[in-house]
Amino acid sequence: MTAQVIDGRQLADTLRATVAEEVSALAEDGIACRLATISVGDDDHAKLYERRIAATAADLHVGHTHVGLVHDVTQRDVIEAITAVNDDPSISGILILRPLPEHLDEAELFASIAPTKDIDGVHPENLGLLAVGRPRFVSPTAASAFHALDEWIDQSGINSRDFYHQSLVVVVGRSANVGKPALLLALQRQAAAESVDEWASRHGQLGWHTRRADVLIVAAGSPELIRAEHVREGTVVLDVGISAVRDETGTRFVGDVDFAQVRSRARAVTPVPGGIGPLTDLWVMRNVAVAARLNCSPTVMSAGFAIS
Repeated sequence: MTAQVIDGRQLADTLRATVAEEVSALAEDGIACRLATISVGDDDHAKLYERRIAATAADLHVGHTHVGLVHDVTQRDVIEAITAVNDDPSISGILILRPLPEHLDEAELFASIAPTKDIDGVHPENLGLLAVGRPRFVSPTAASAFHALDEWIDQSGINSRDFYHQSLVVVVGRSANVGKPALLLALQRQAAAESVDEWASRHGQLGWHTRRADVLIVAAGSPELIRAEHVREGTVVLDVGISAVRDETGTRFVGDVDFAQVRSRARAVTPVPGGIGPLTDLWVMRNVAVAARLNCSPTVMSAGFAIS
């Protein structure tokens, strides 16, 4: 078996037109969109993500402000930086770029973002709304993974309802901004869903879980963690990880899935780069547009788009 490659760039072309229409409609209503990104330190992945976000924002005429903080910044100083963009009426949405240095309390930082500007969906209030099926914002990465999966199902002529009802979705990784929202999105589609993390790998049980999956979503932040032996034939594999790997040829970016190995066993697979990443960048802007409308009409739970 050679897997079908799910082309995220092609899917992104259609999504880009949808987001551009919403940004244009907001402009006609006198509402400007501006995203603030916050990074700490000099991580290659965070820098790559910031460059992609900046380029996407420029392409869609969405404003963009970047706040870069030094690696050894204190928790208090990061919260002060977040508070400043919370209080800036020109900022529609806020995105904290990960990974963060280990000395920072990620959960406290996420909780300090104004909930109506939390376009990554990591504030406890927004995660709670997603959990009860009333999302204000859905994590751009998790939403993009399911957007790609939903489109693949539709283009394959498969009945979406039957597919999800008969499928086990296994999510590798339990981060607040990808793994947990992805699990909730699987449950909302009435699929069976299971979550595993690094402990399964440490105890030699990762393959036992992943080989049972009909859909495998990998968001572990571990380069090429998933190999052929972790995947049974016919699985749909969505790789949402990206890591910088340095070797004698320089720096290259790879996913959490060993693409060459897994492609020989999977039914469909997303590549890195060119898979979930291009969709995620657009979904960030989609959420910024939702936030811009929402912050002008704070009584509205969500605006502009159907939640996926």
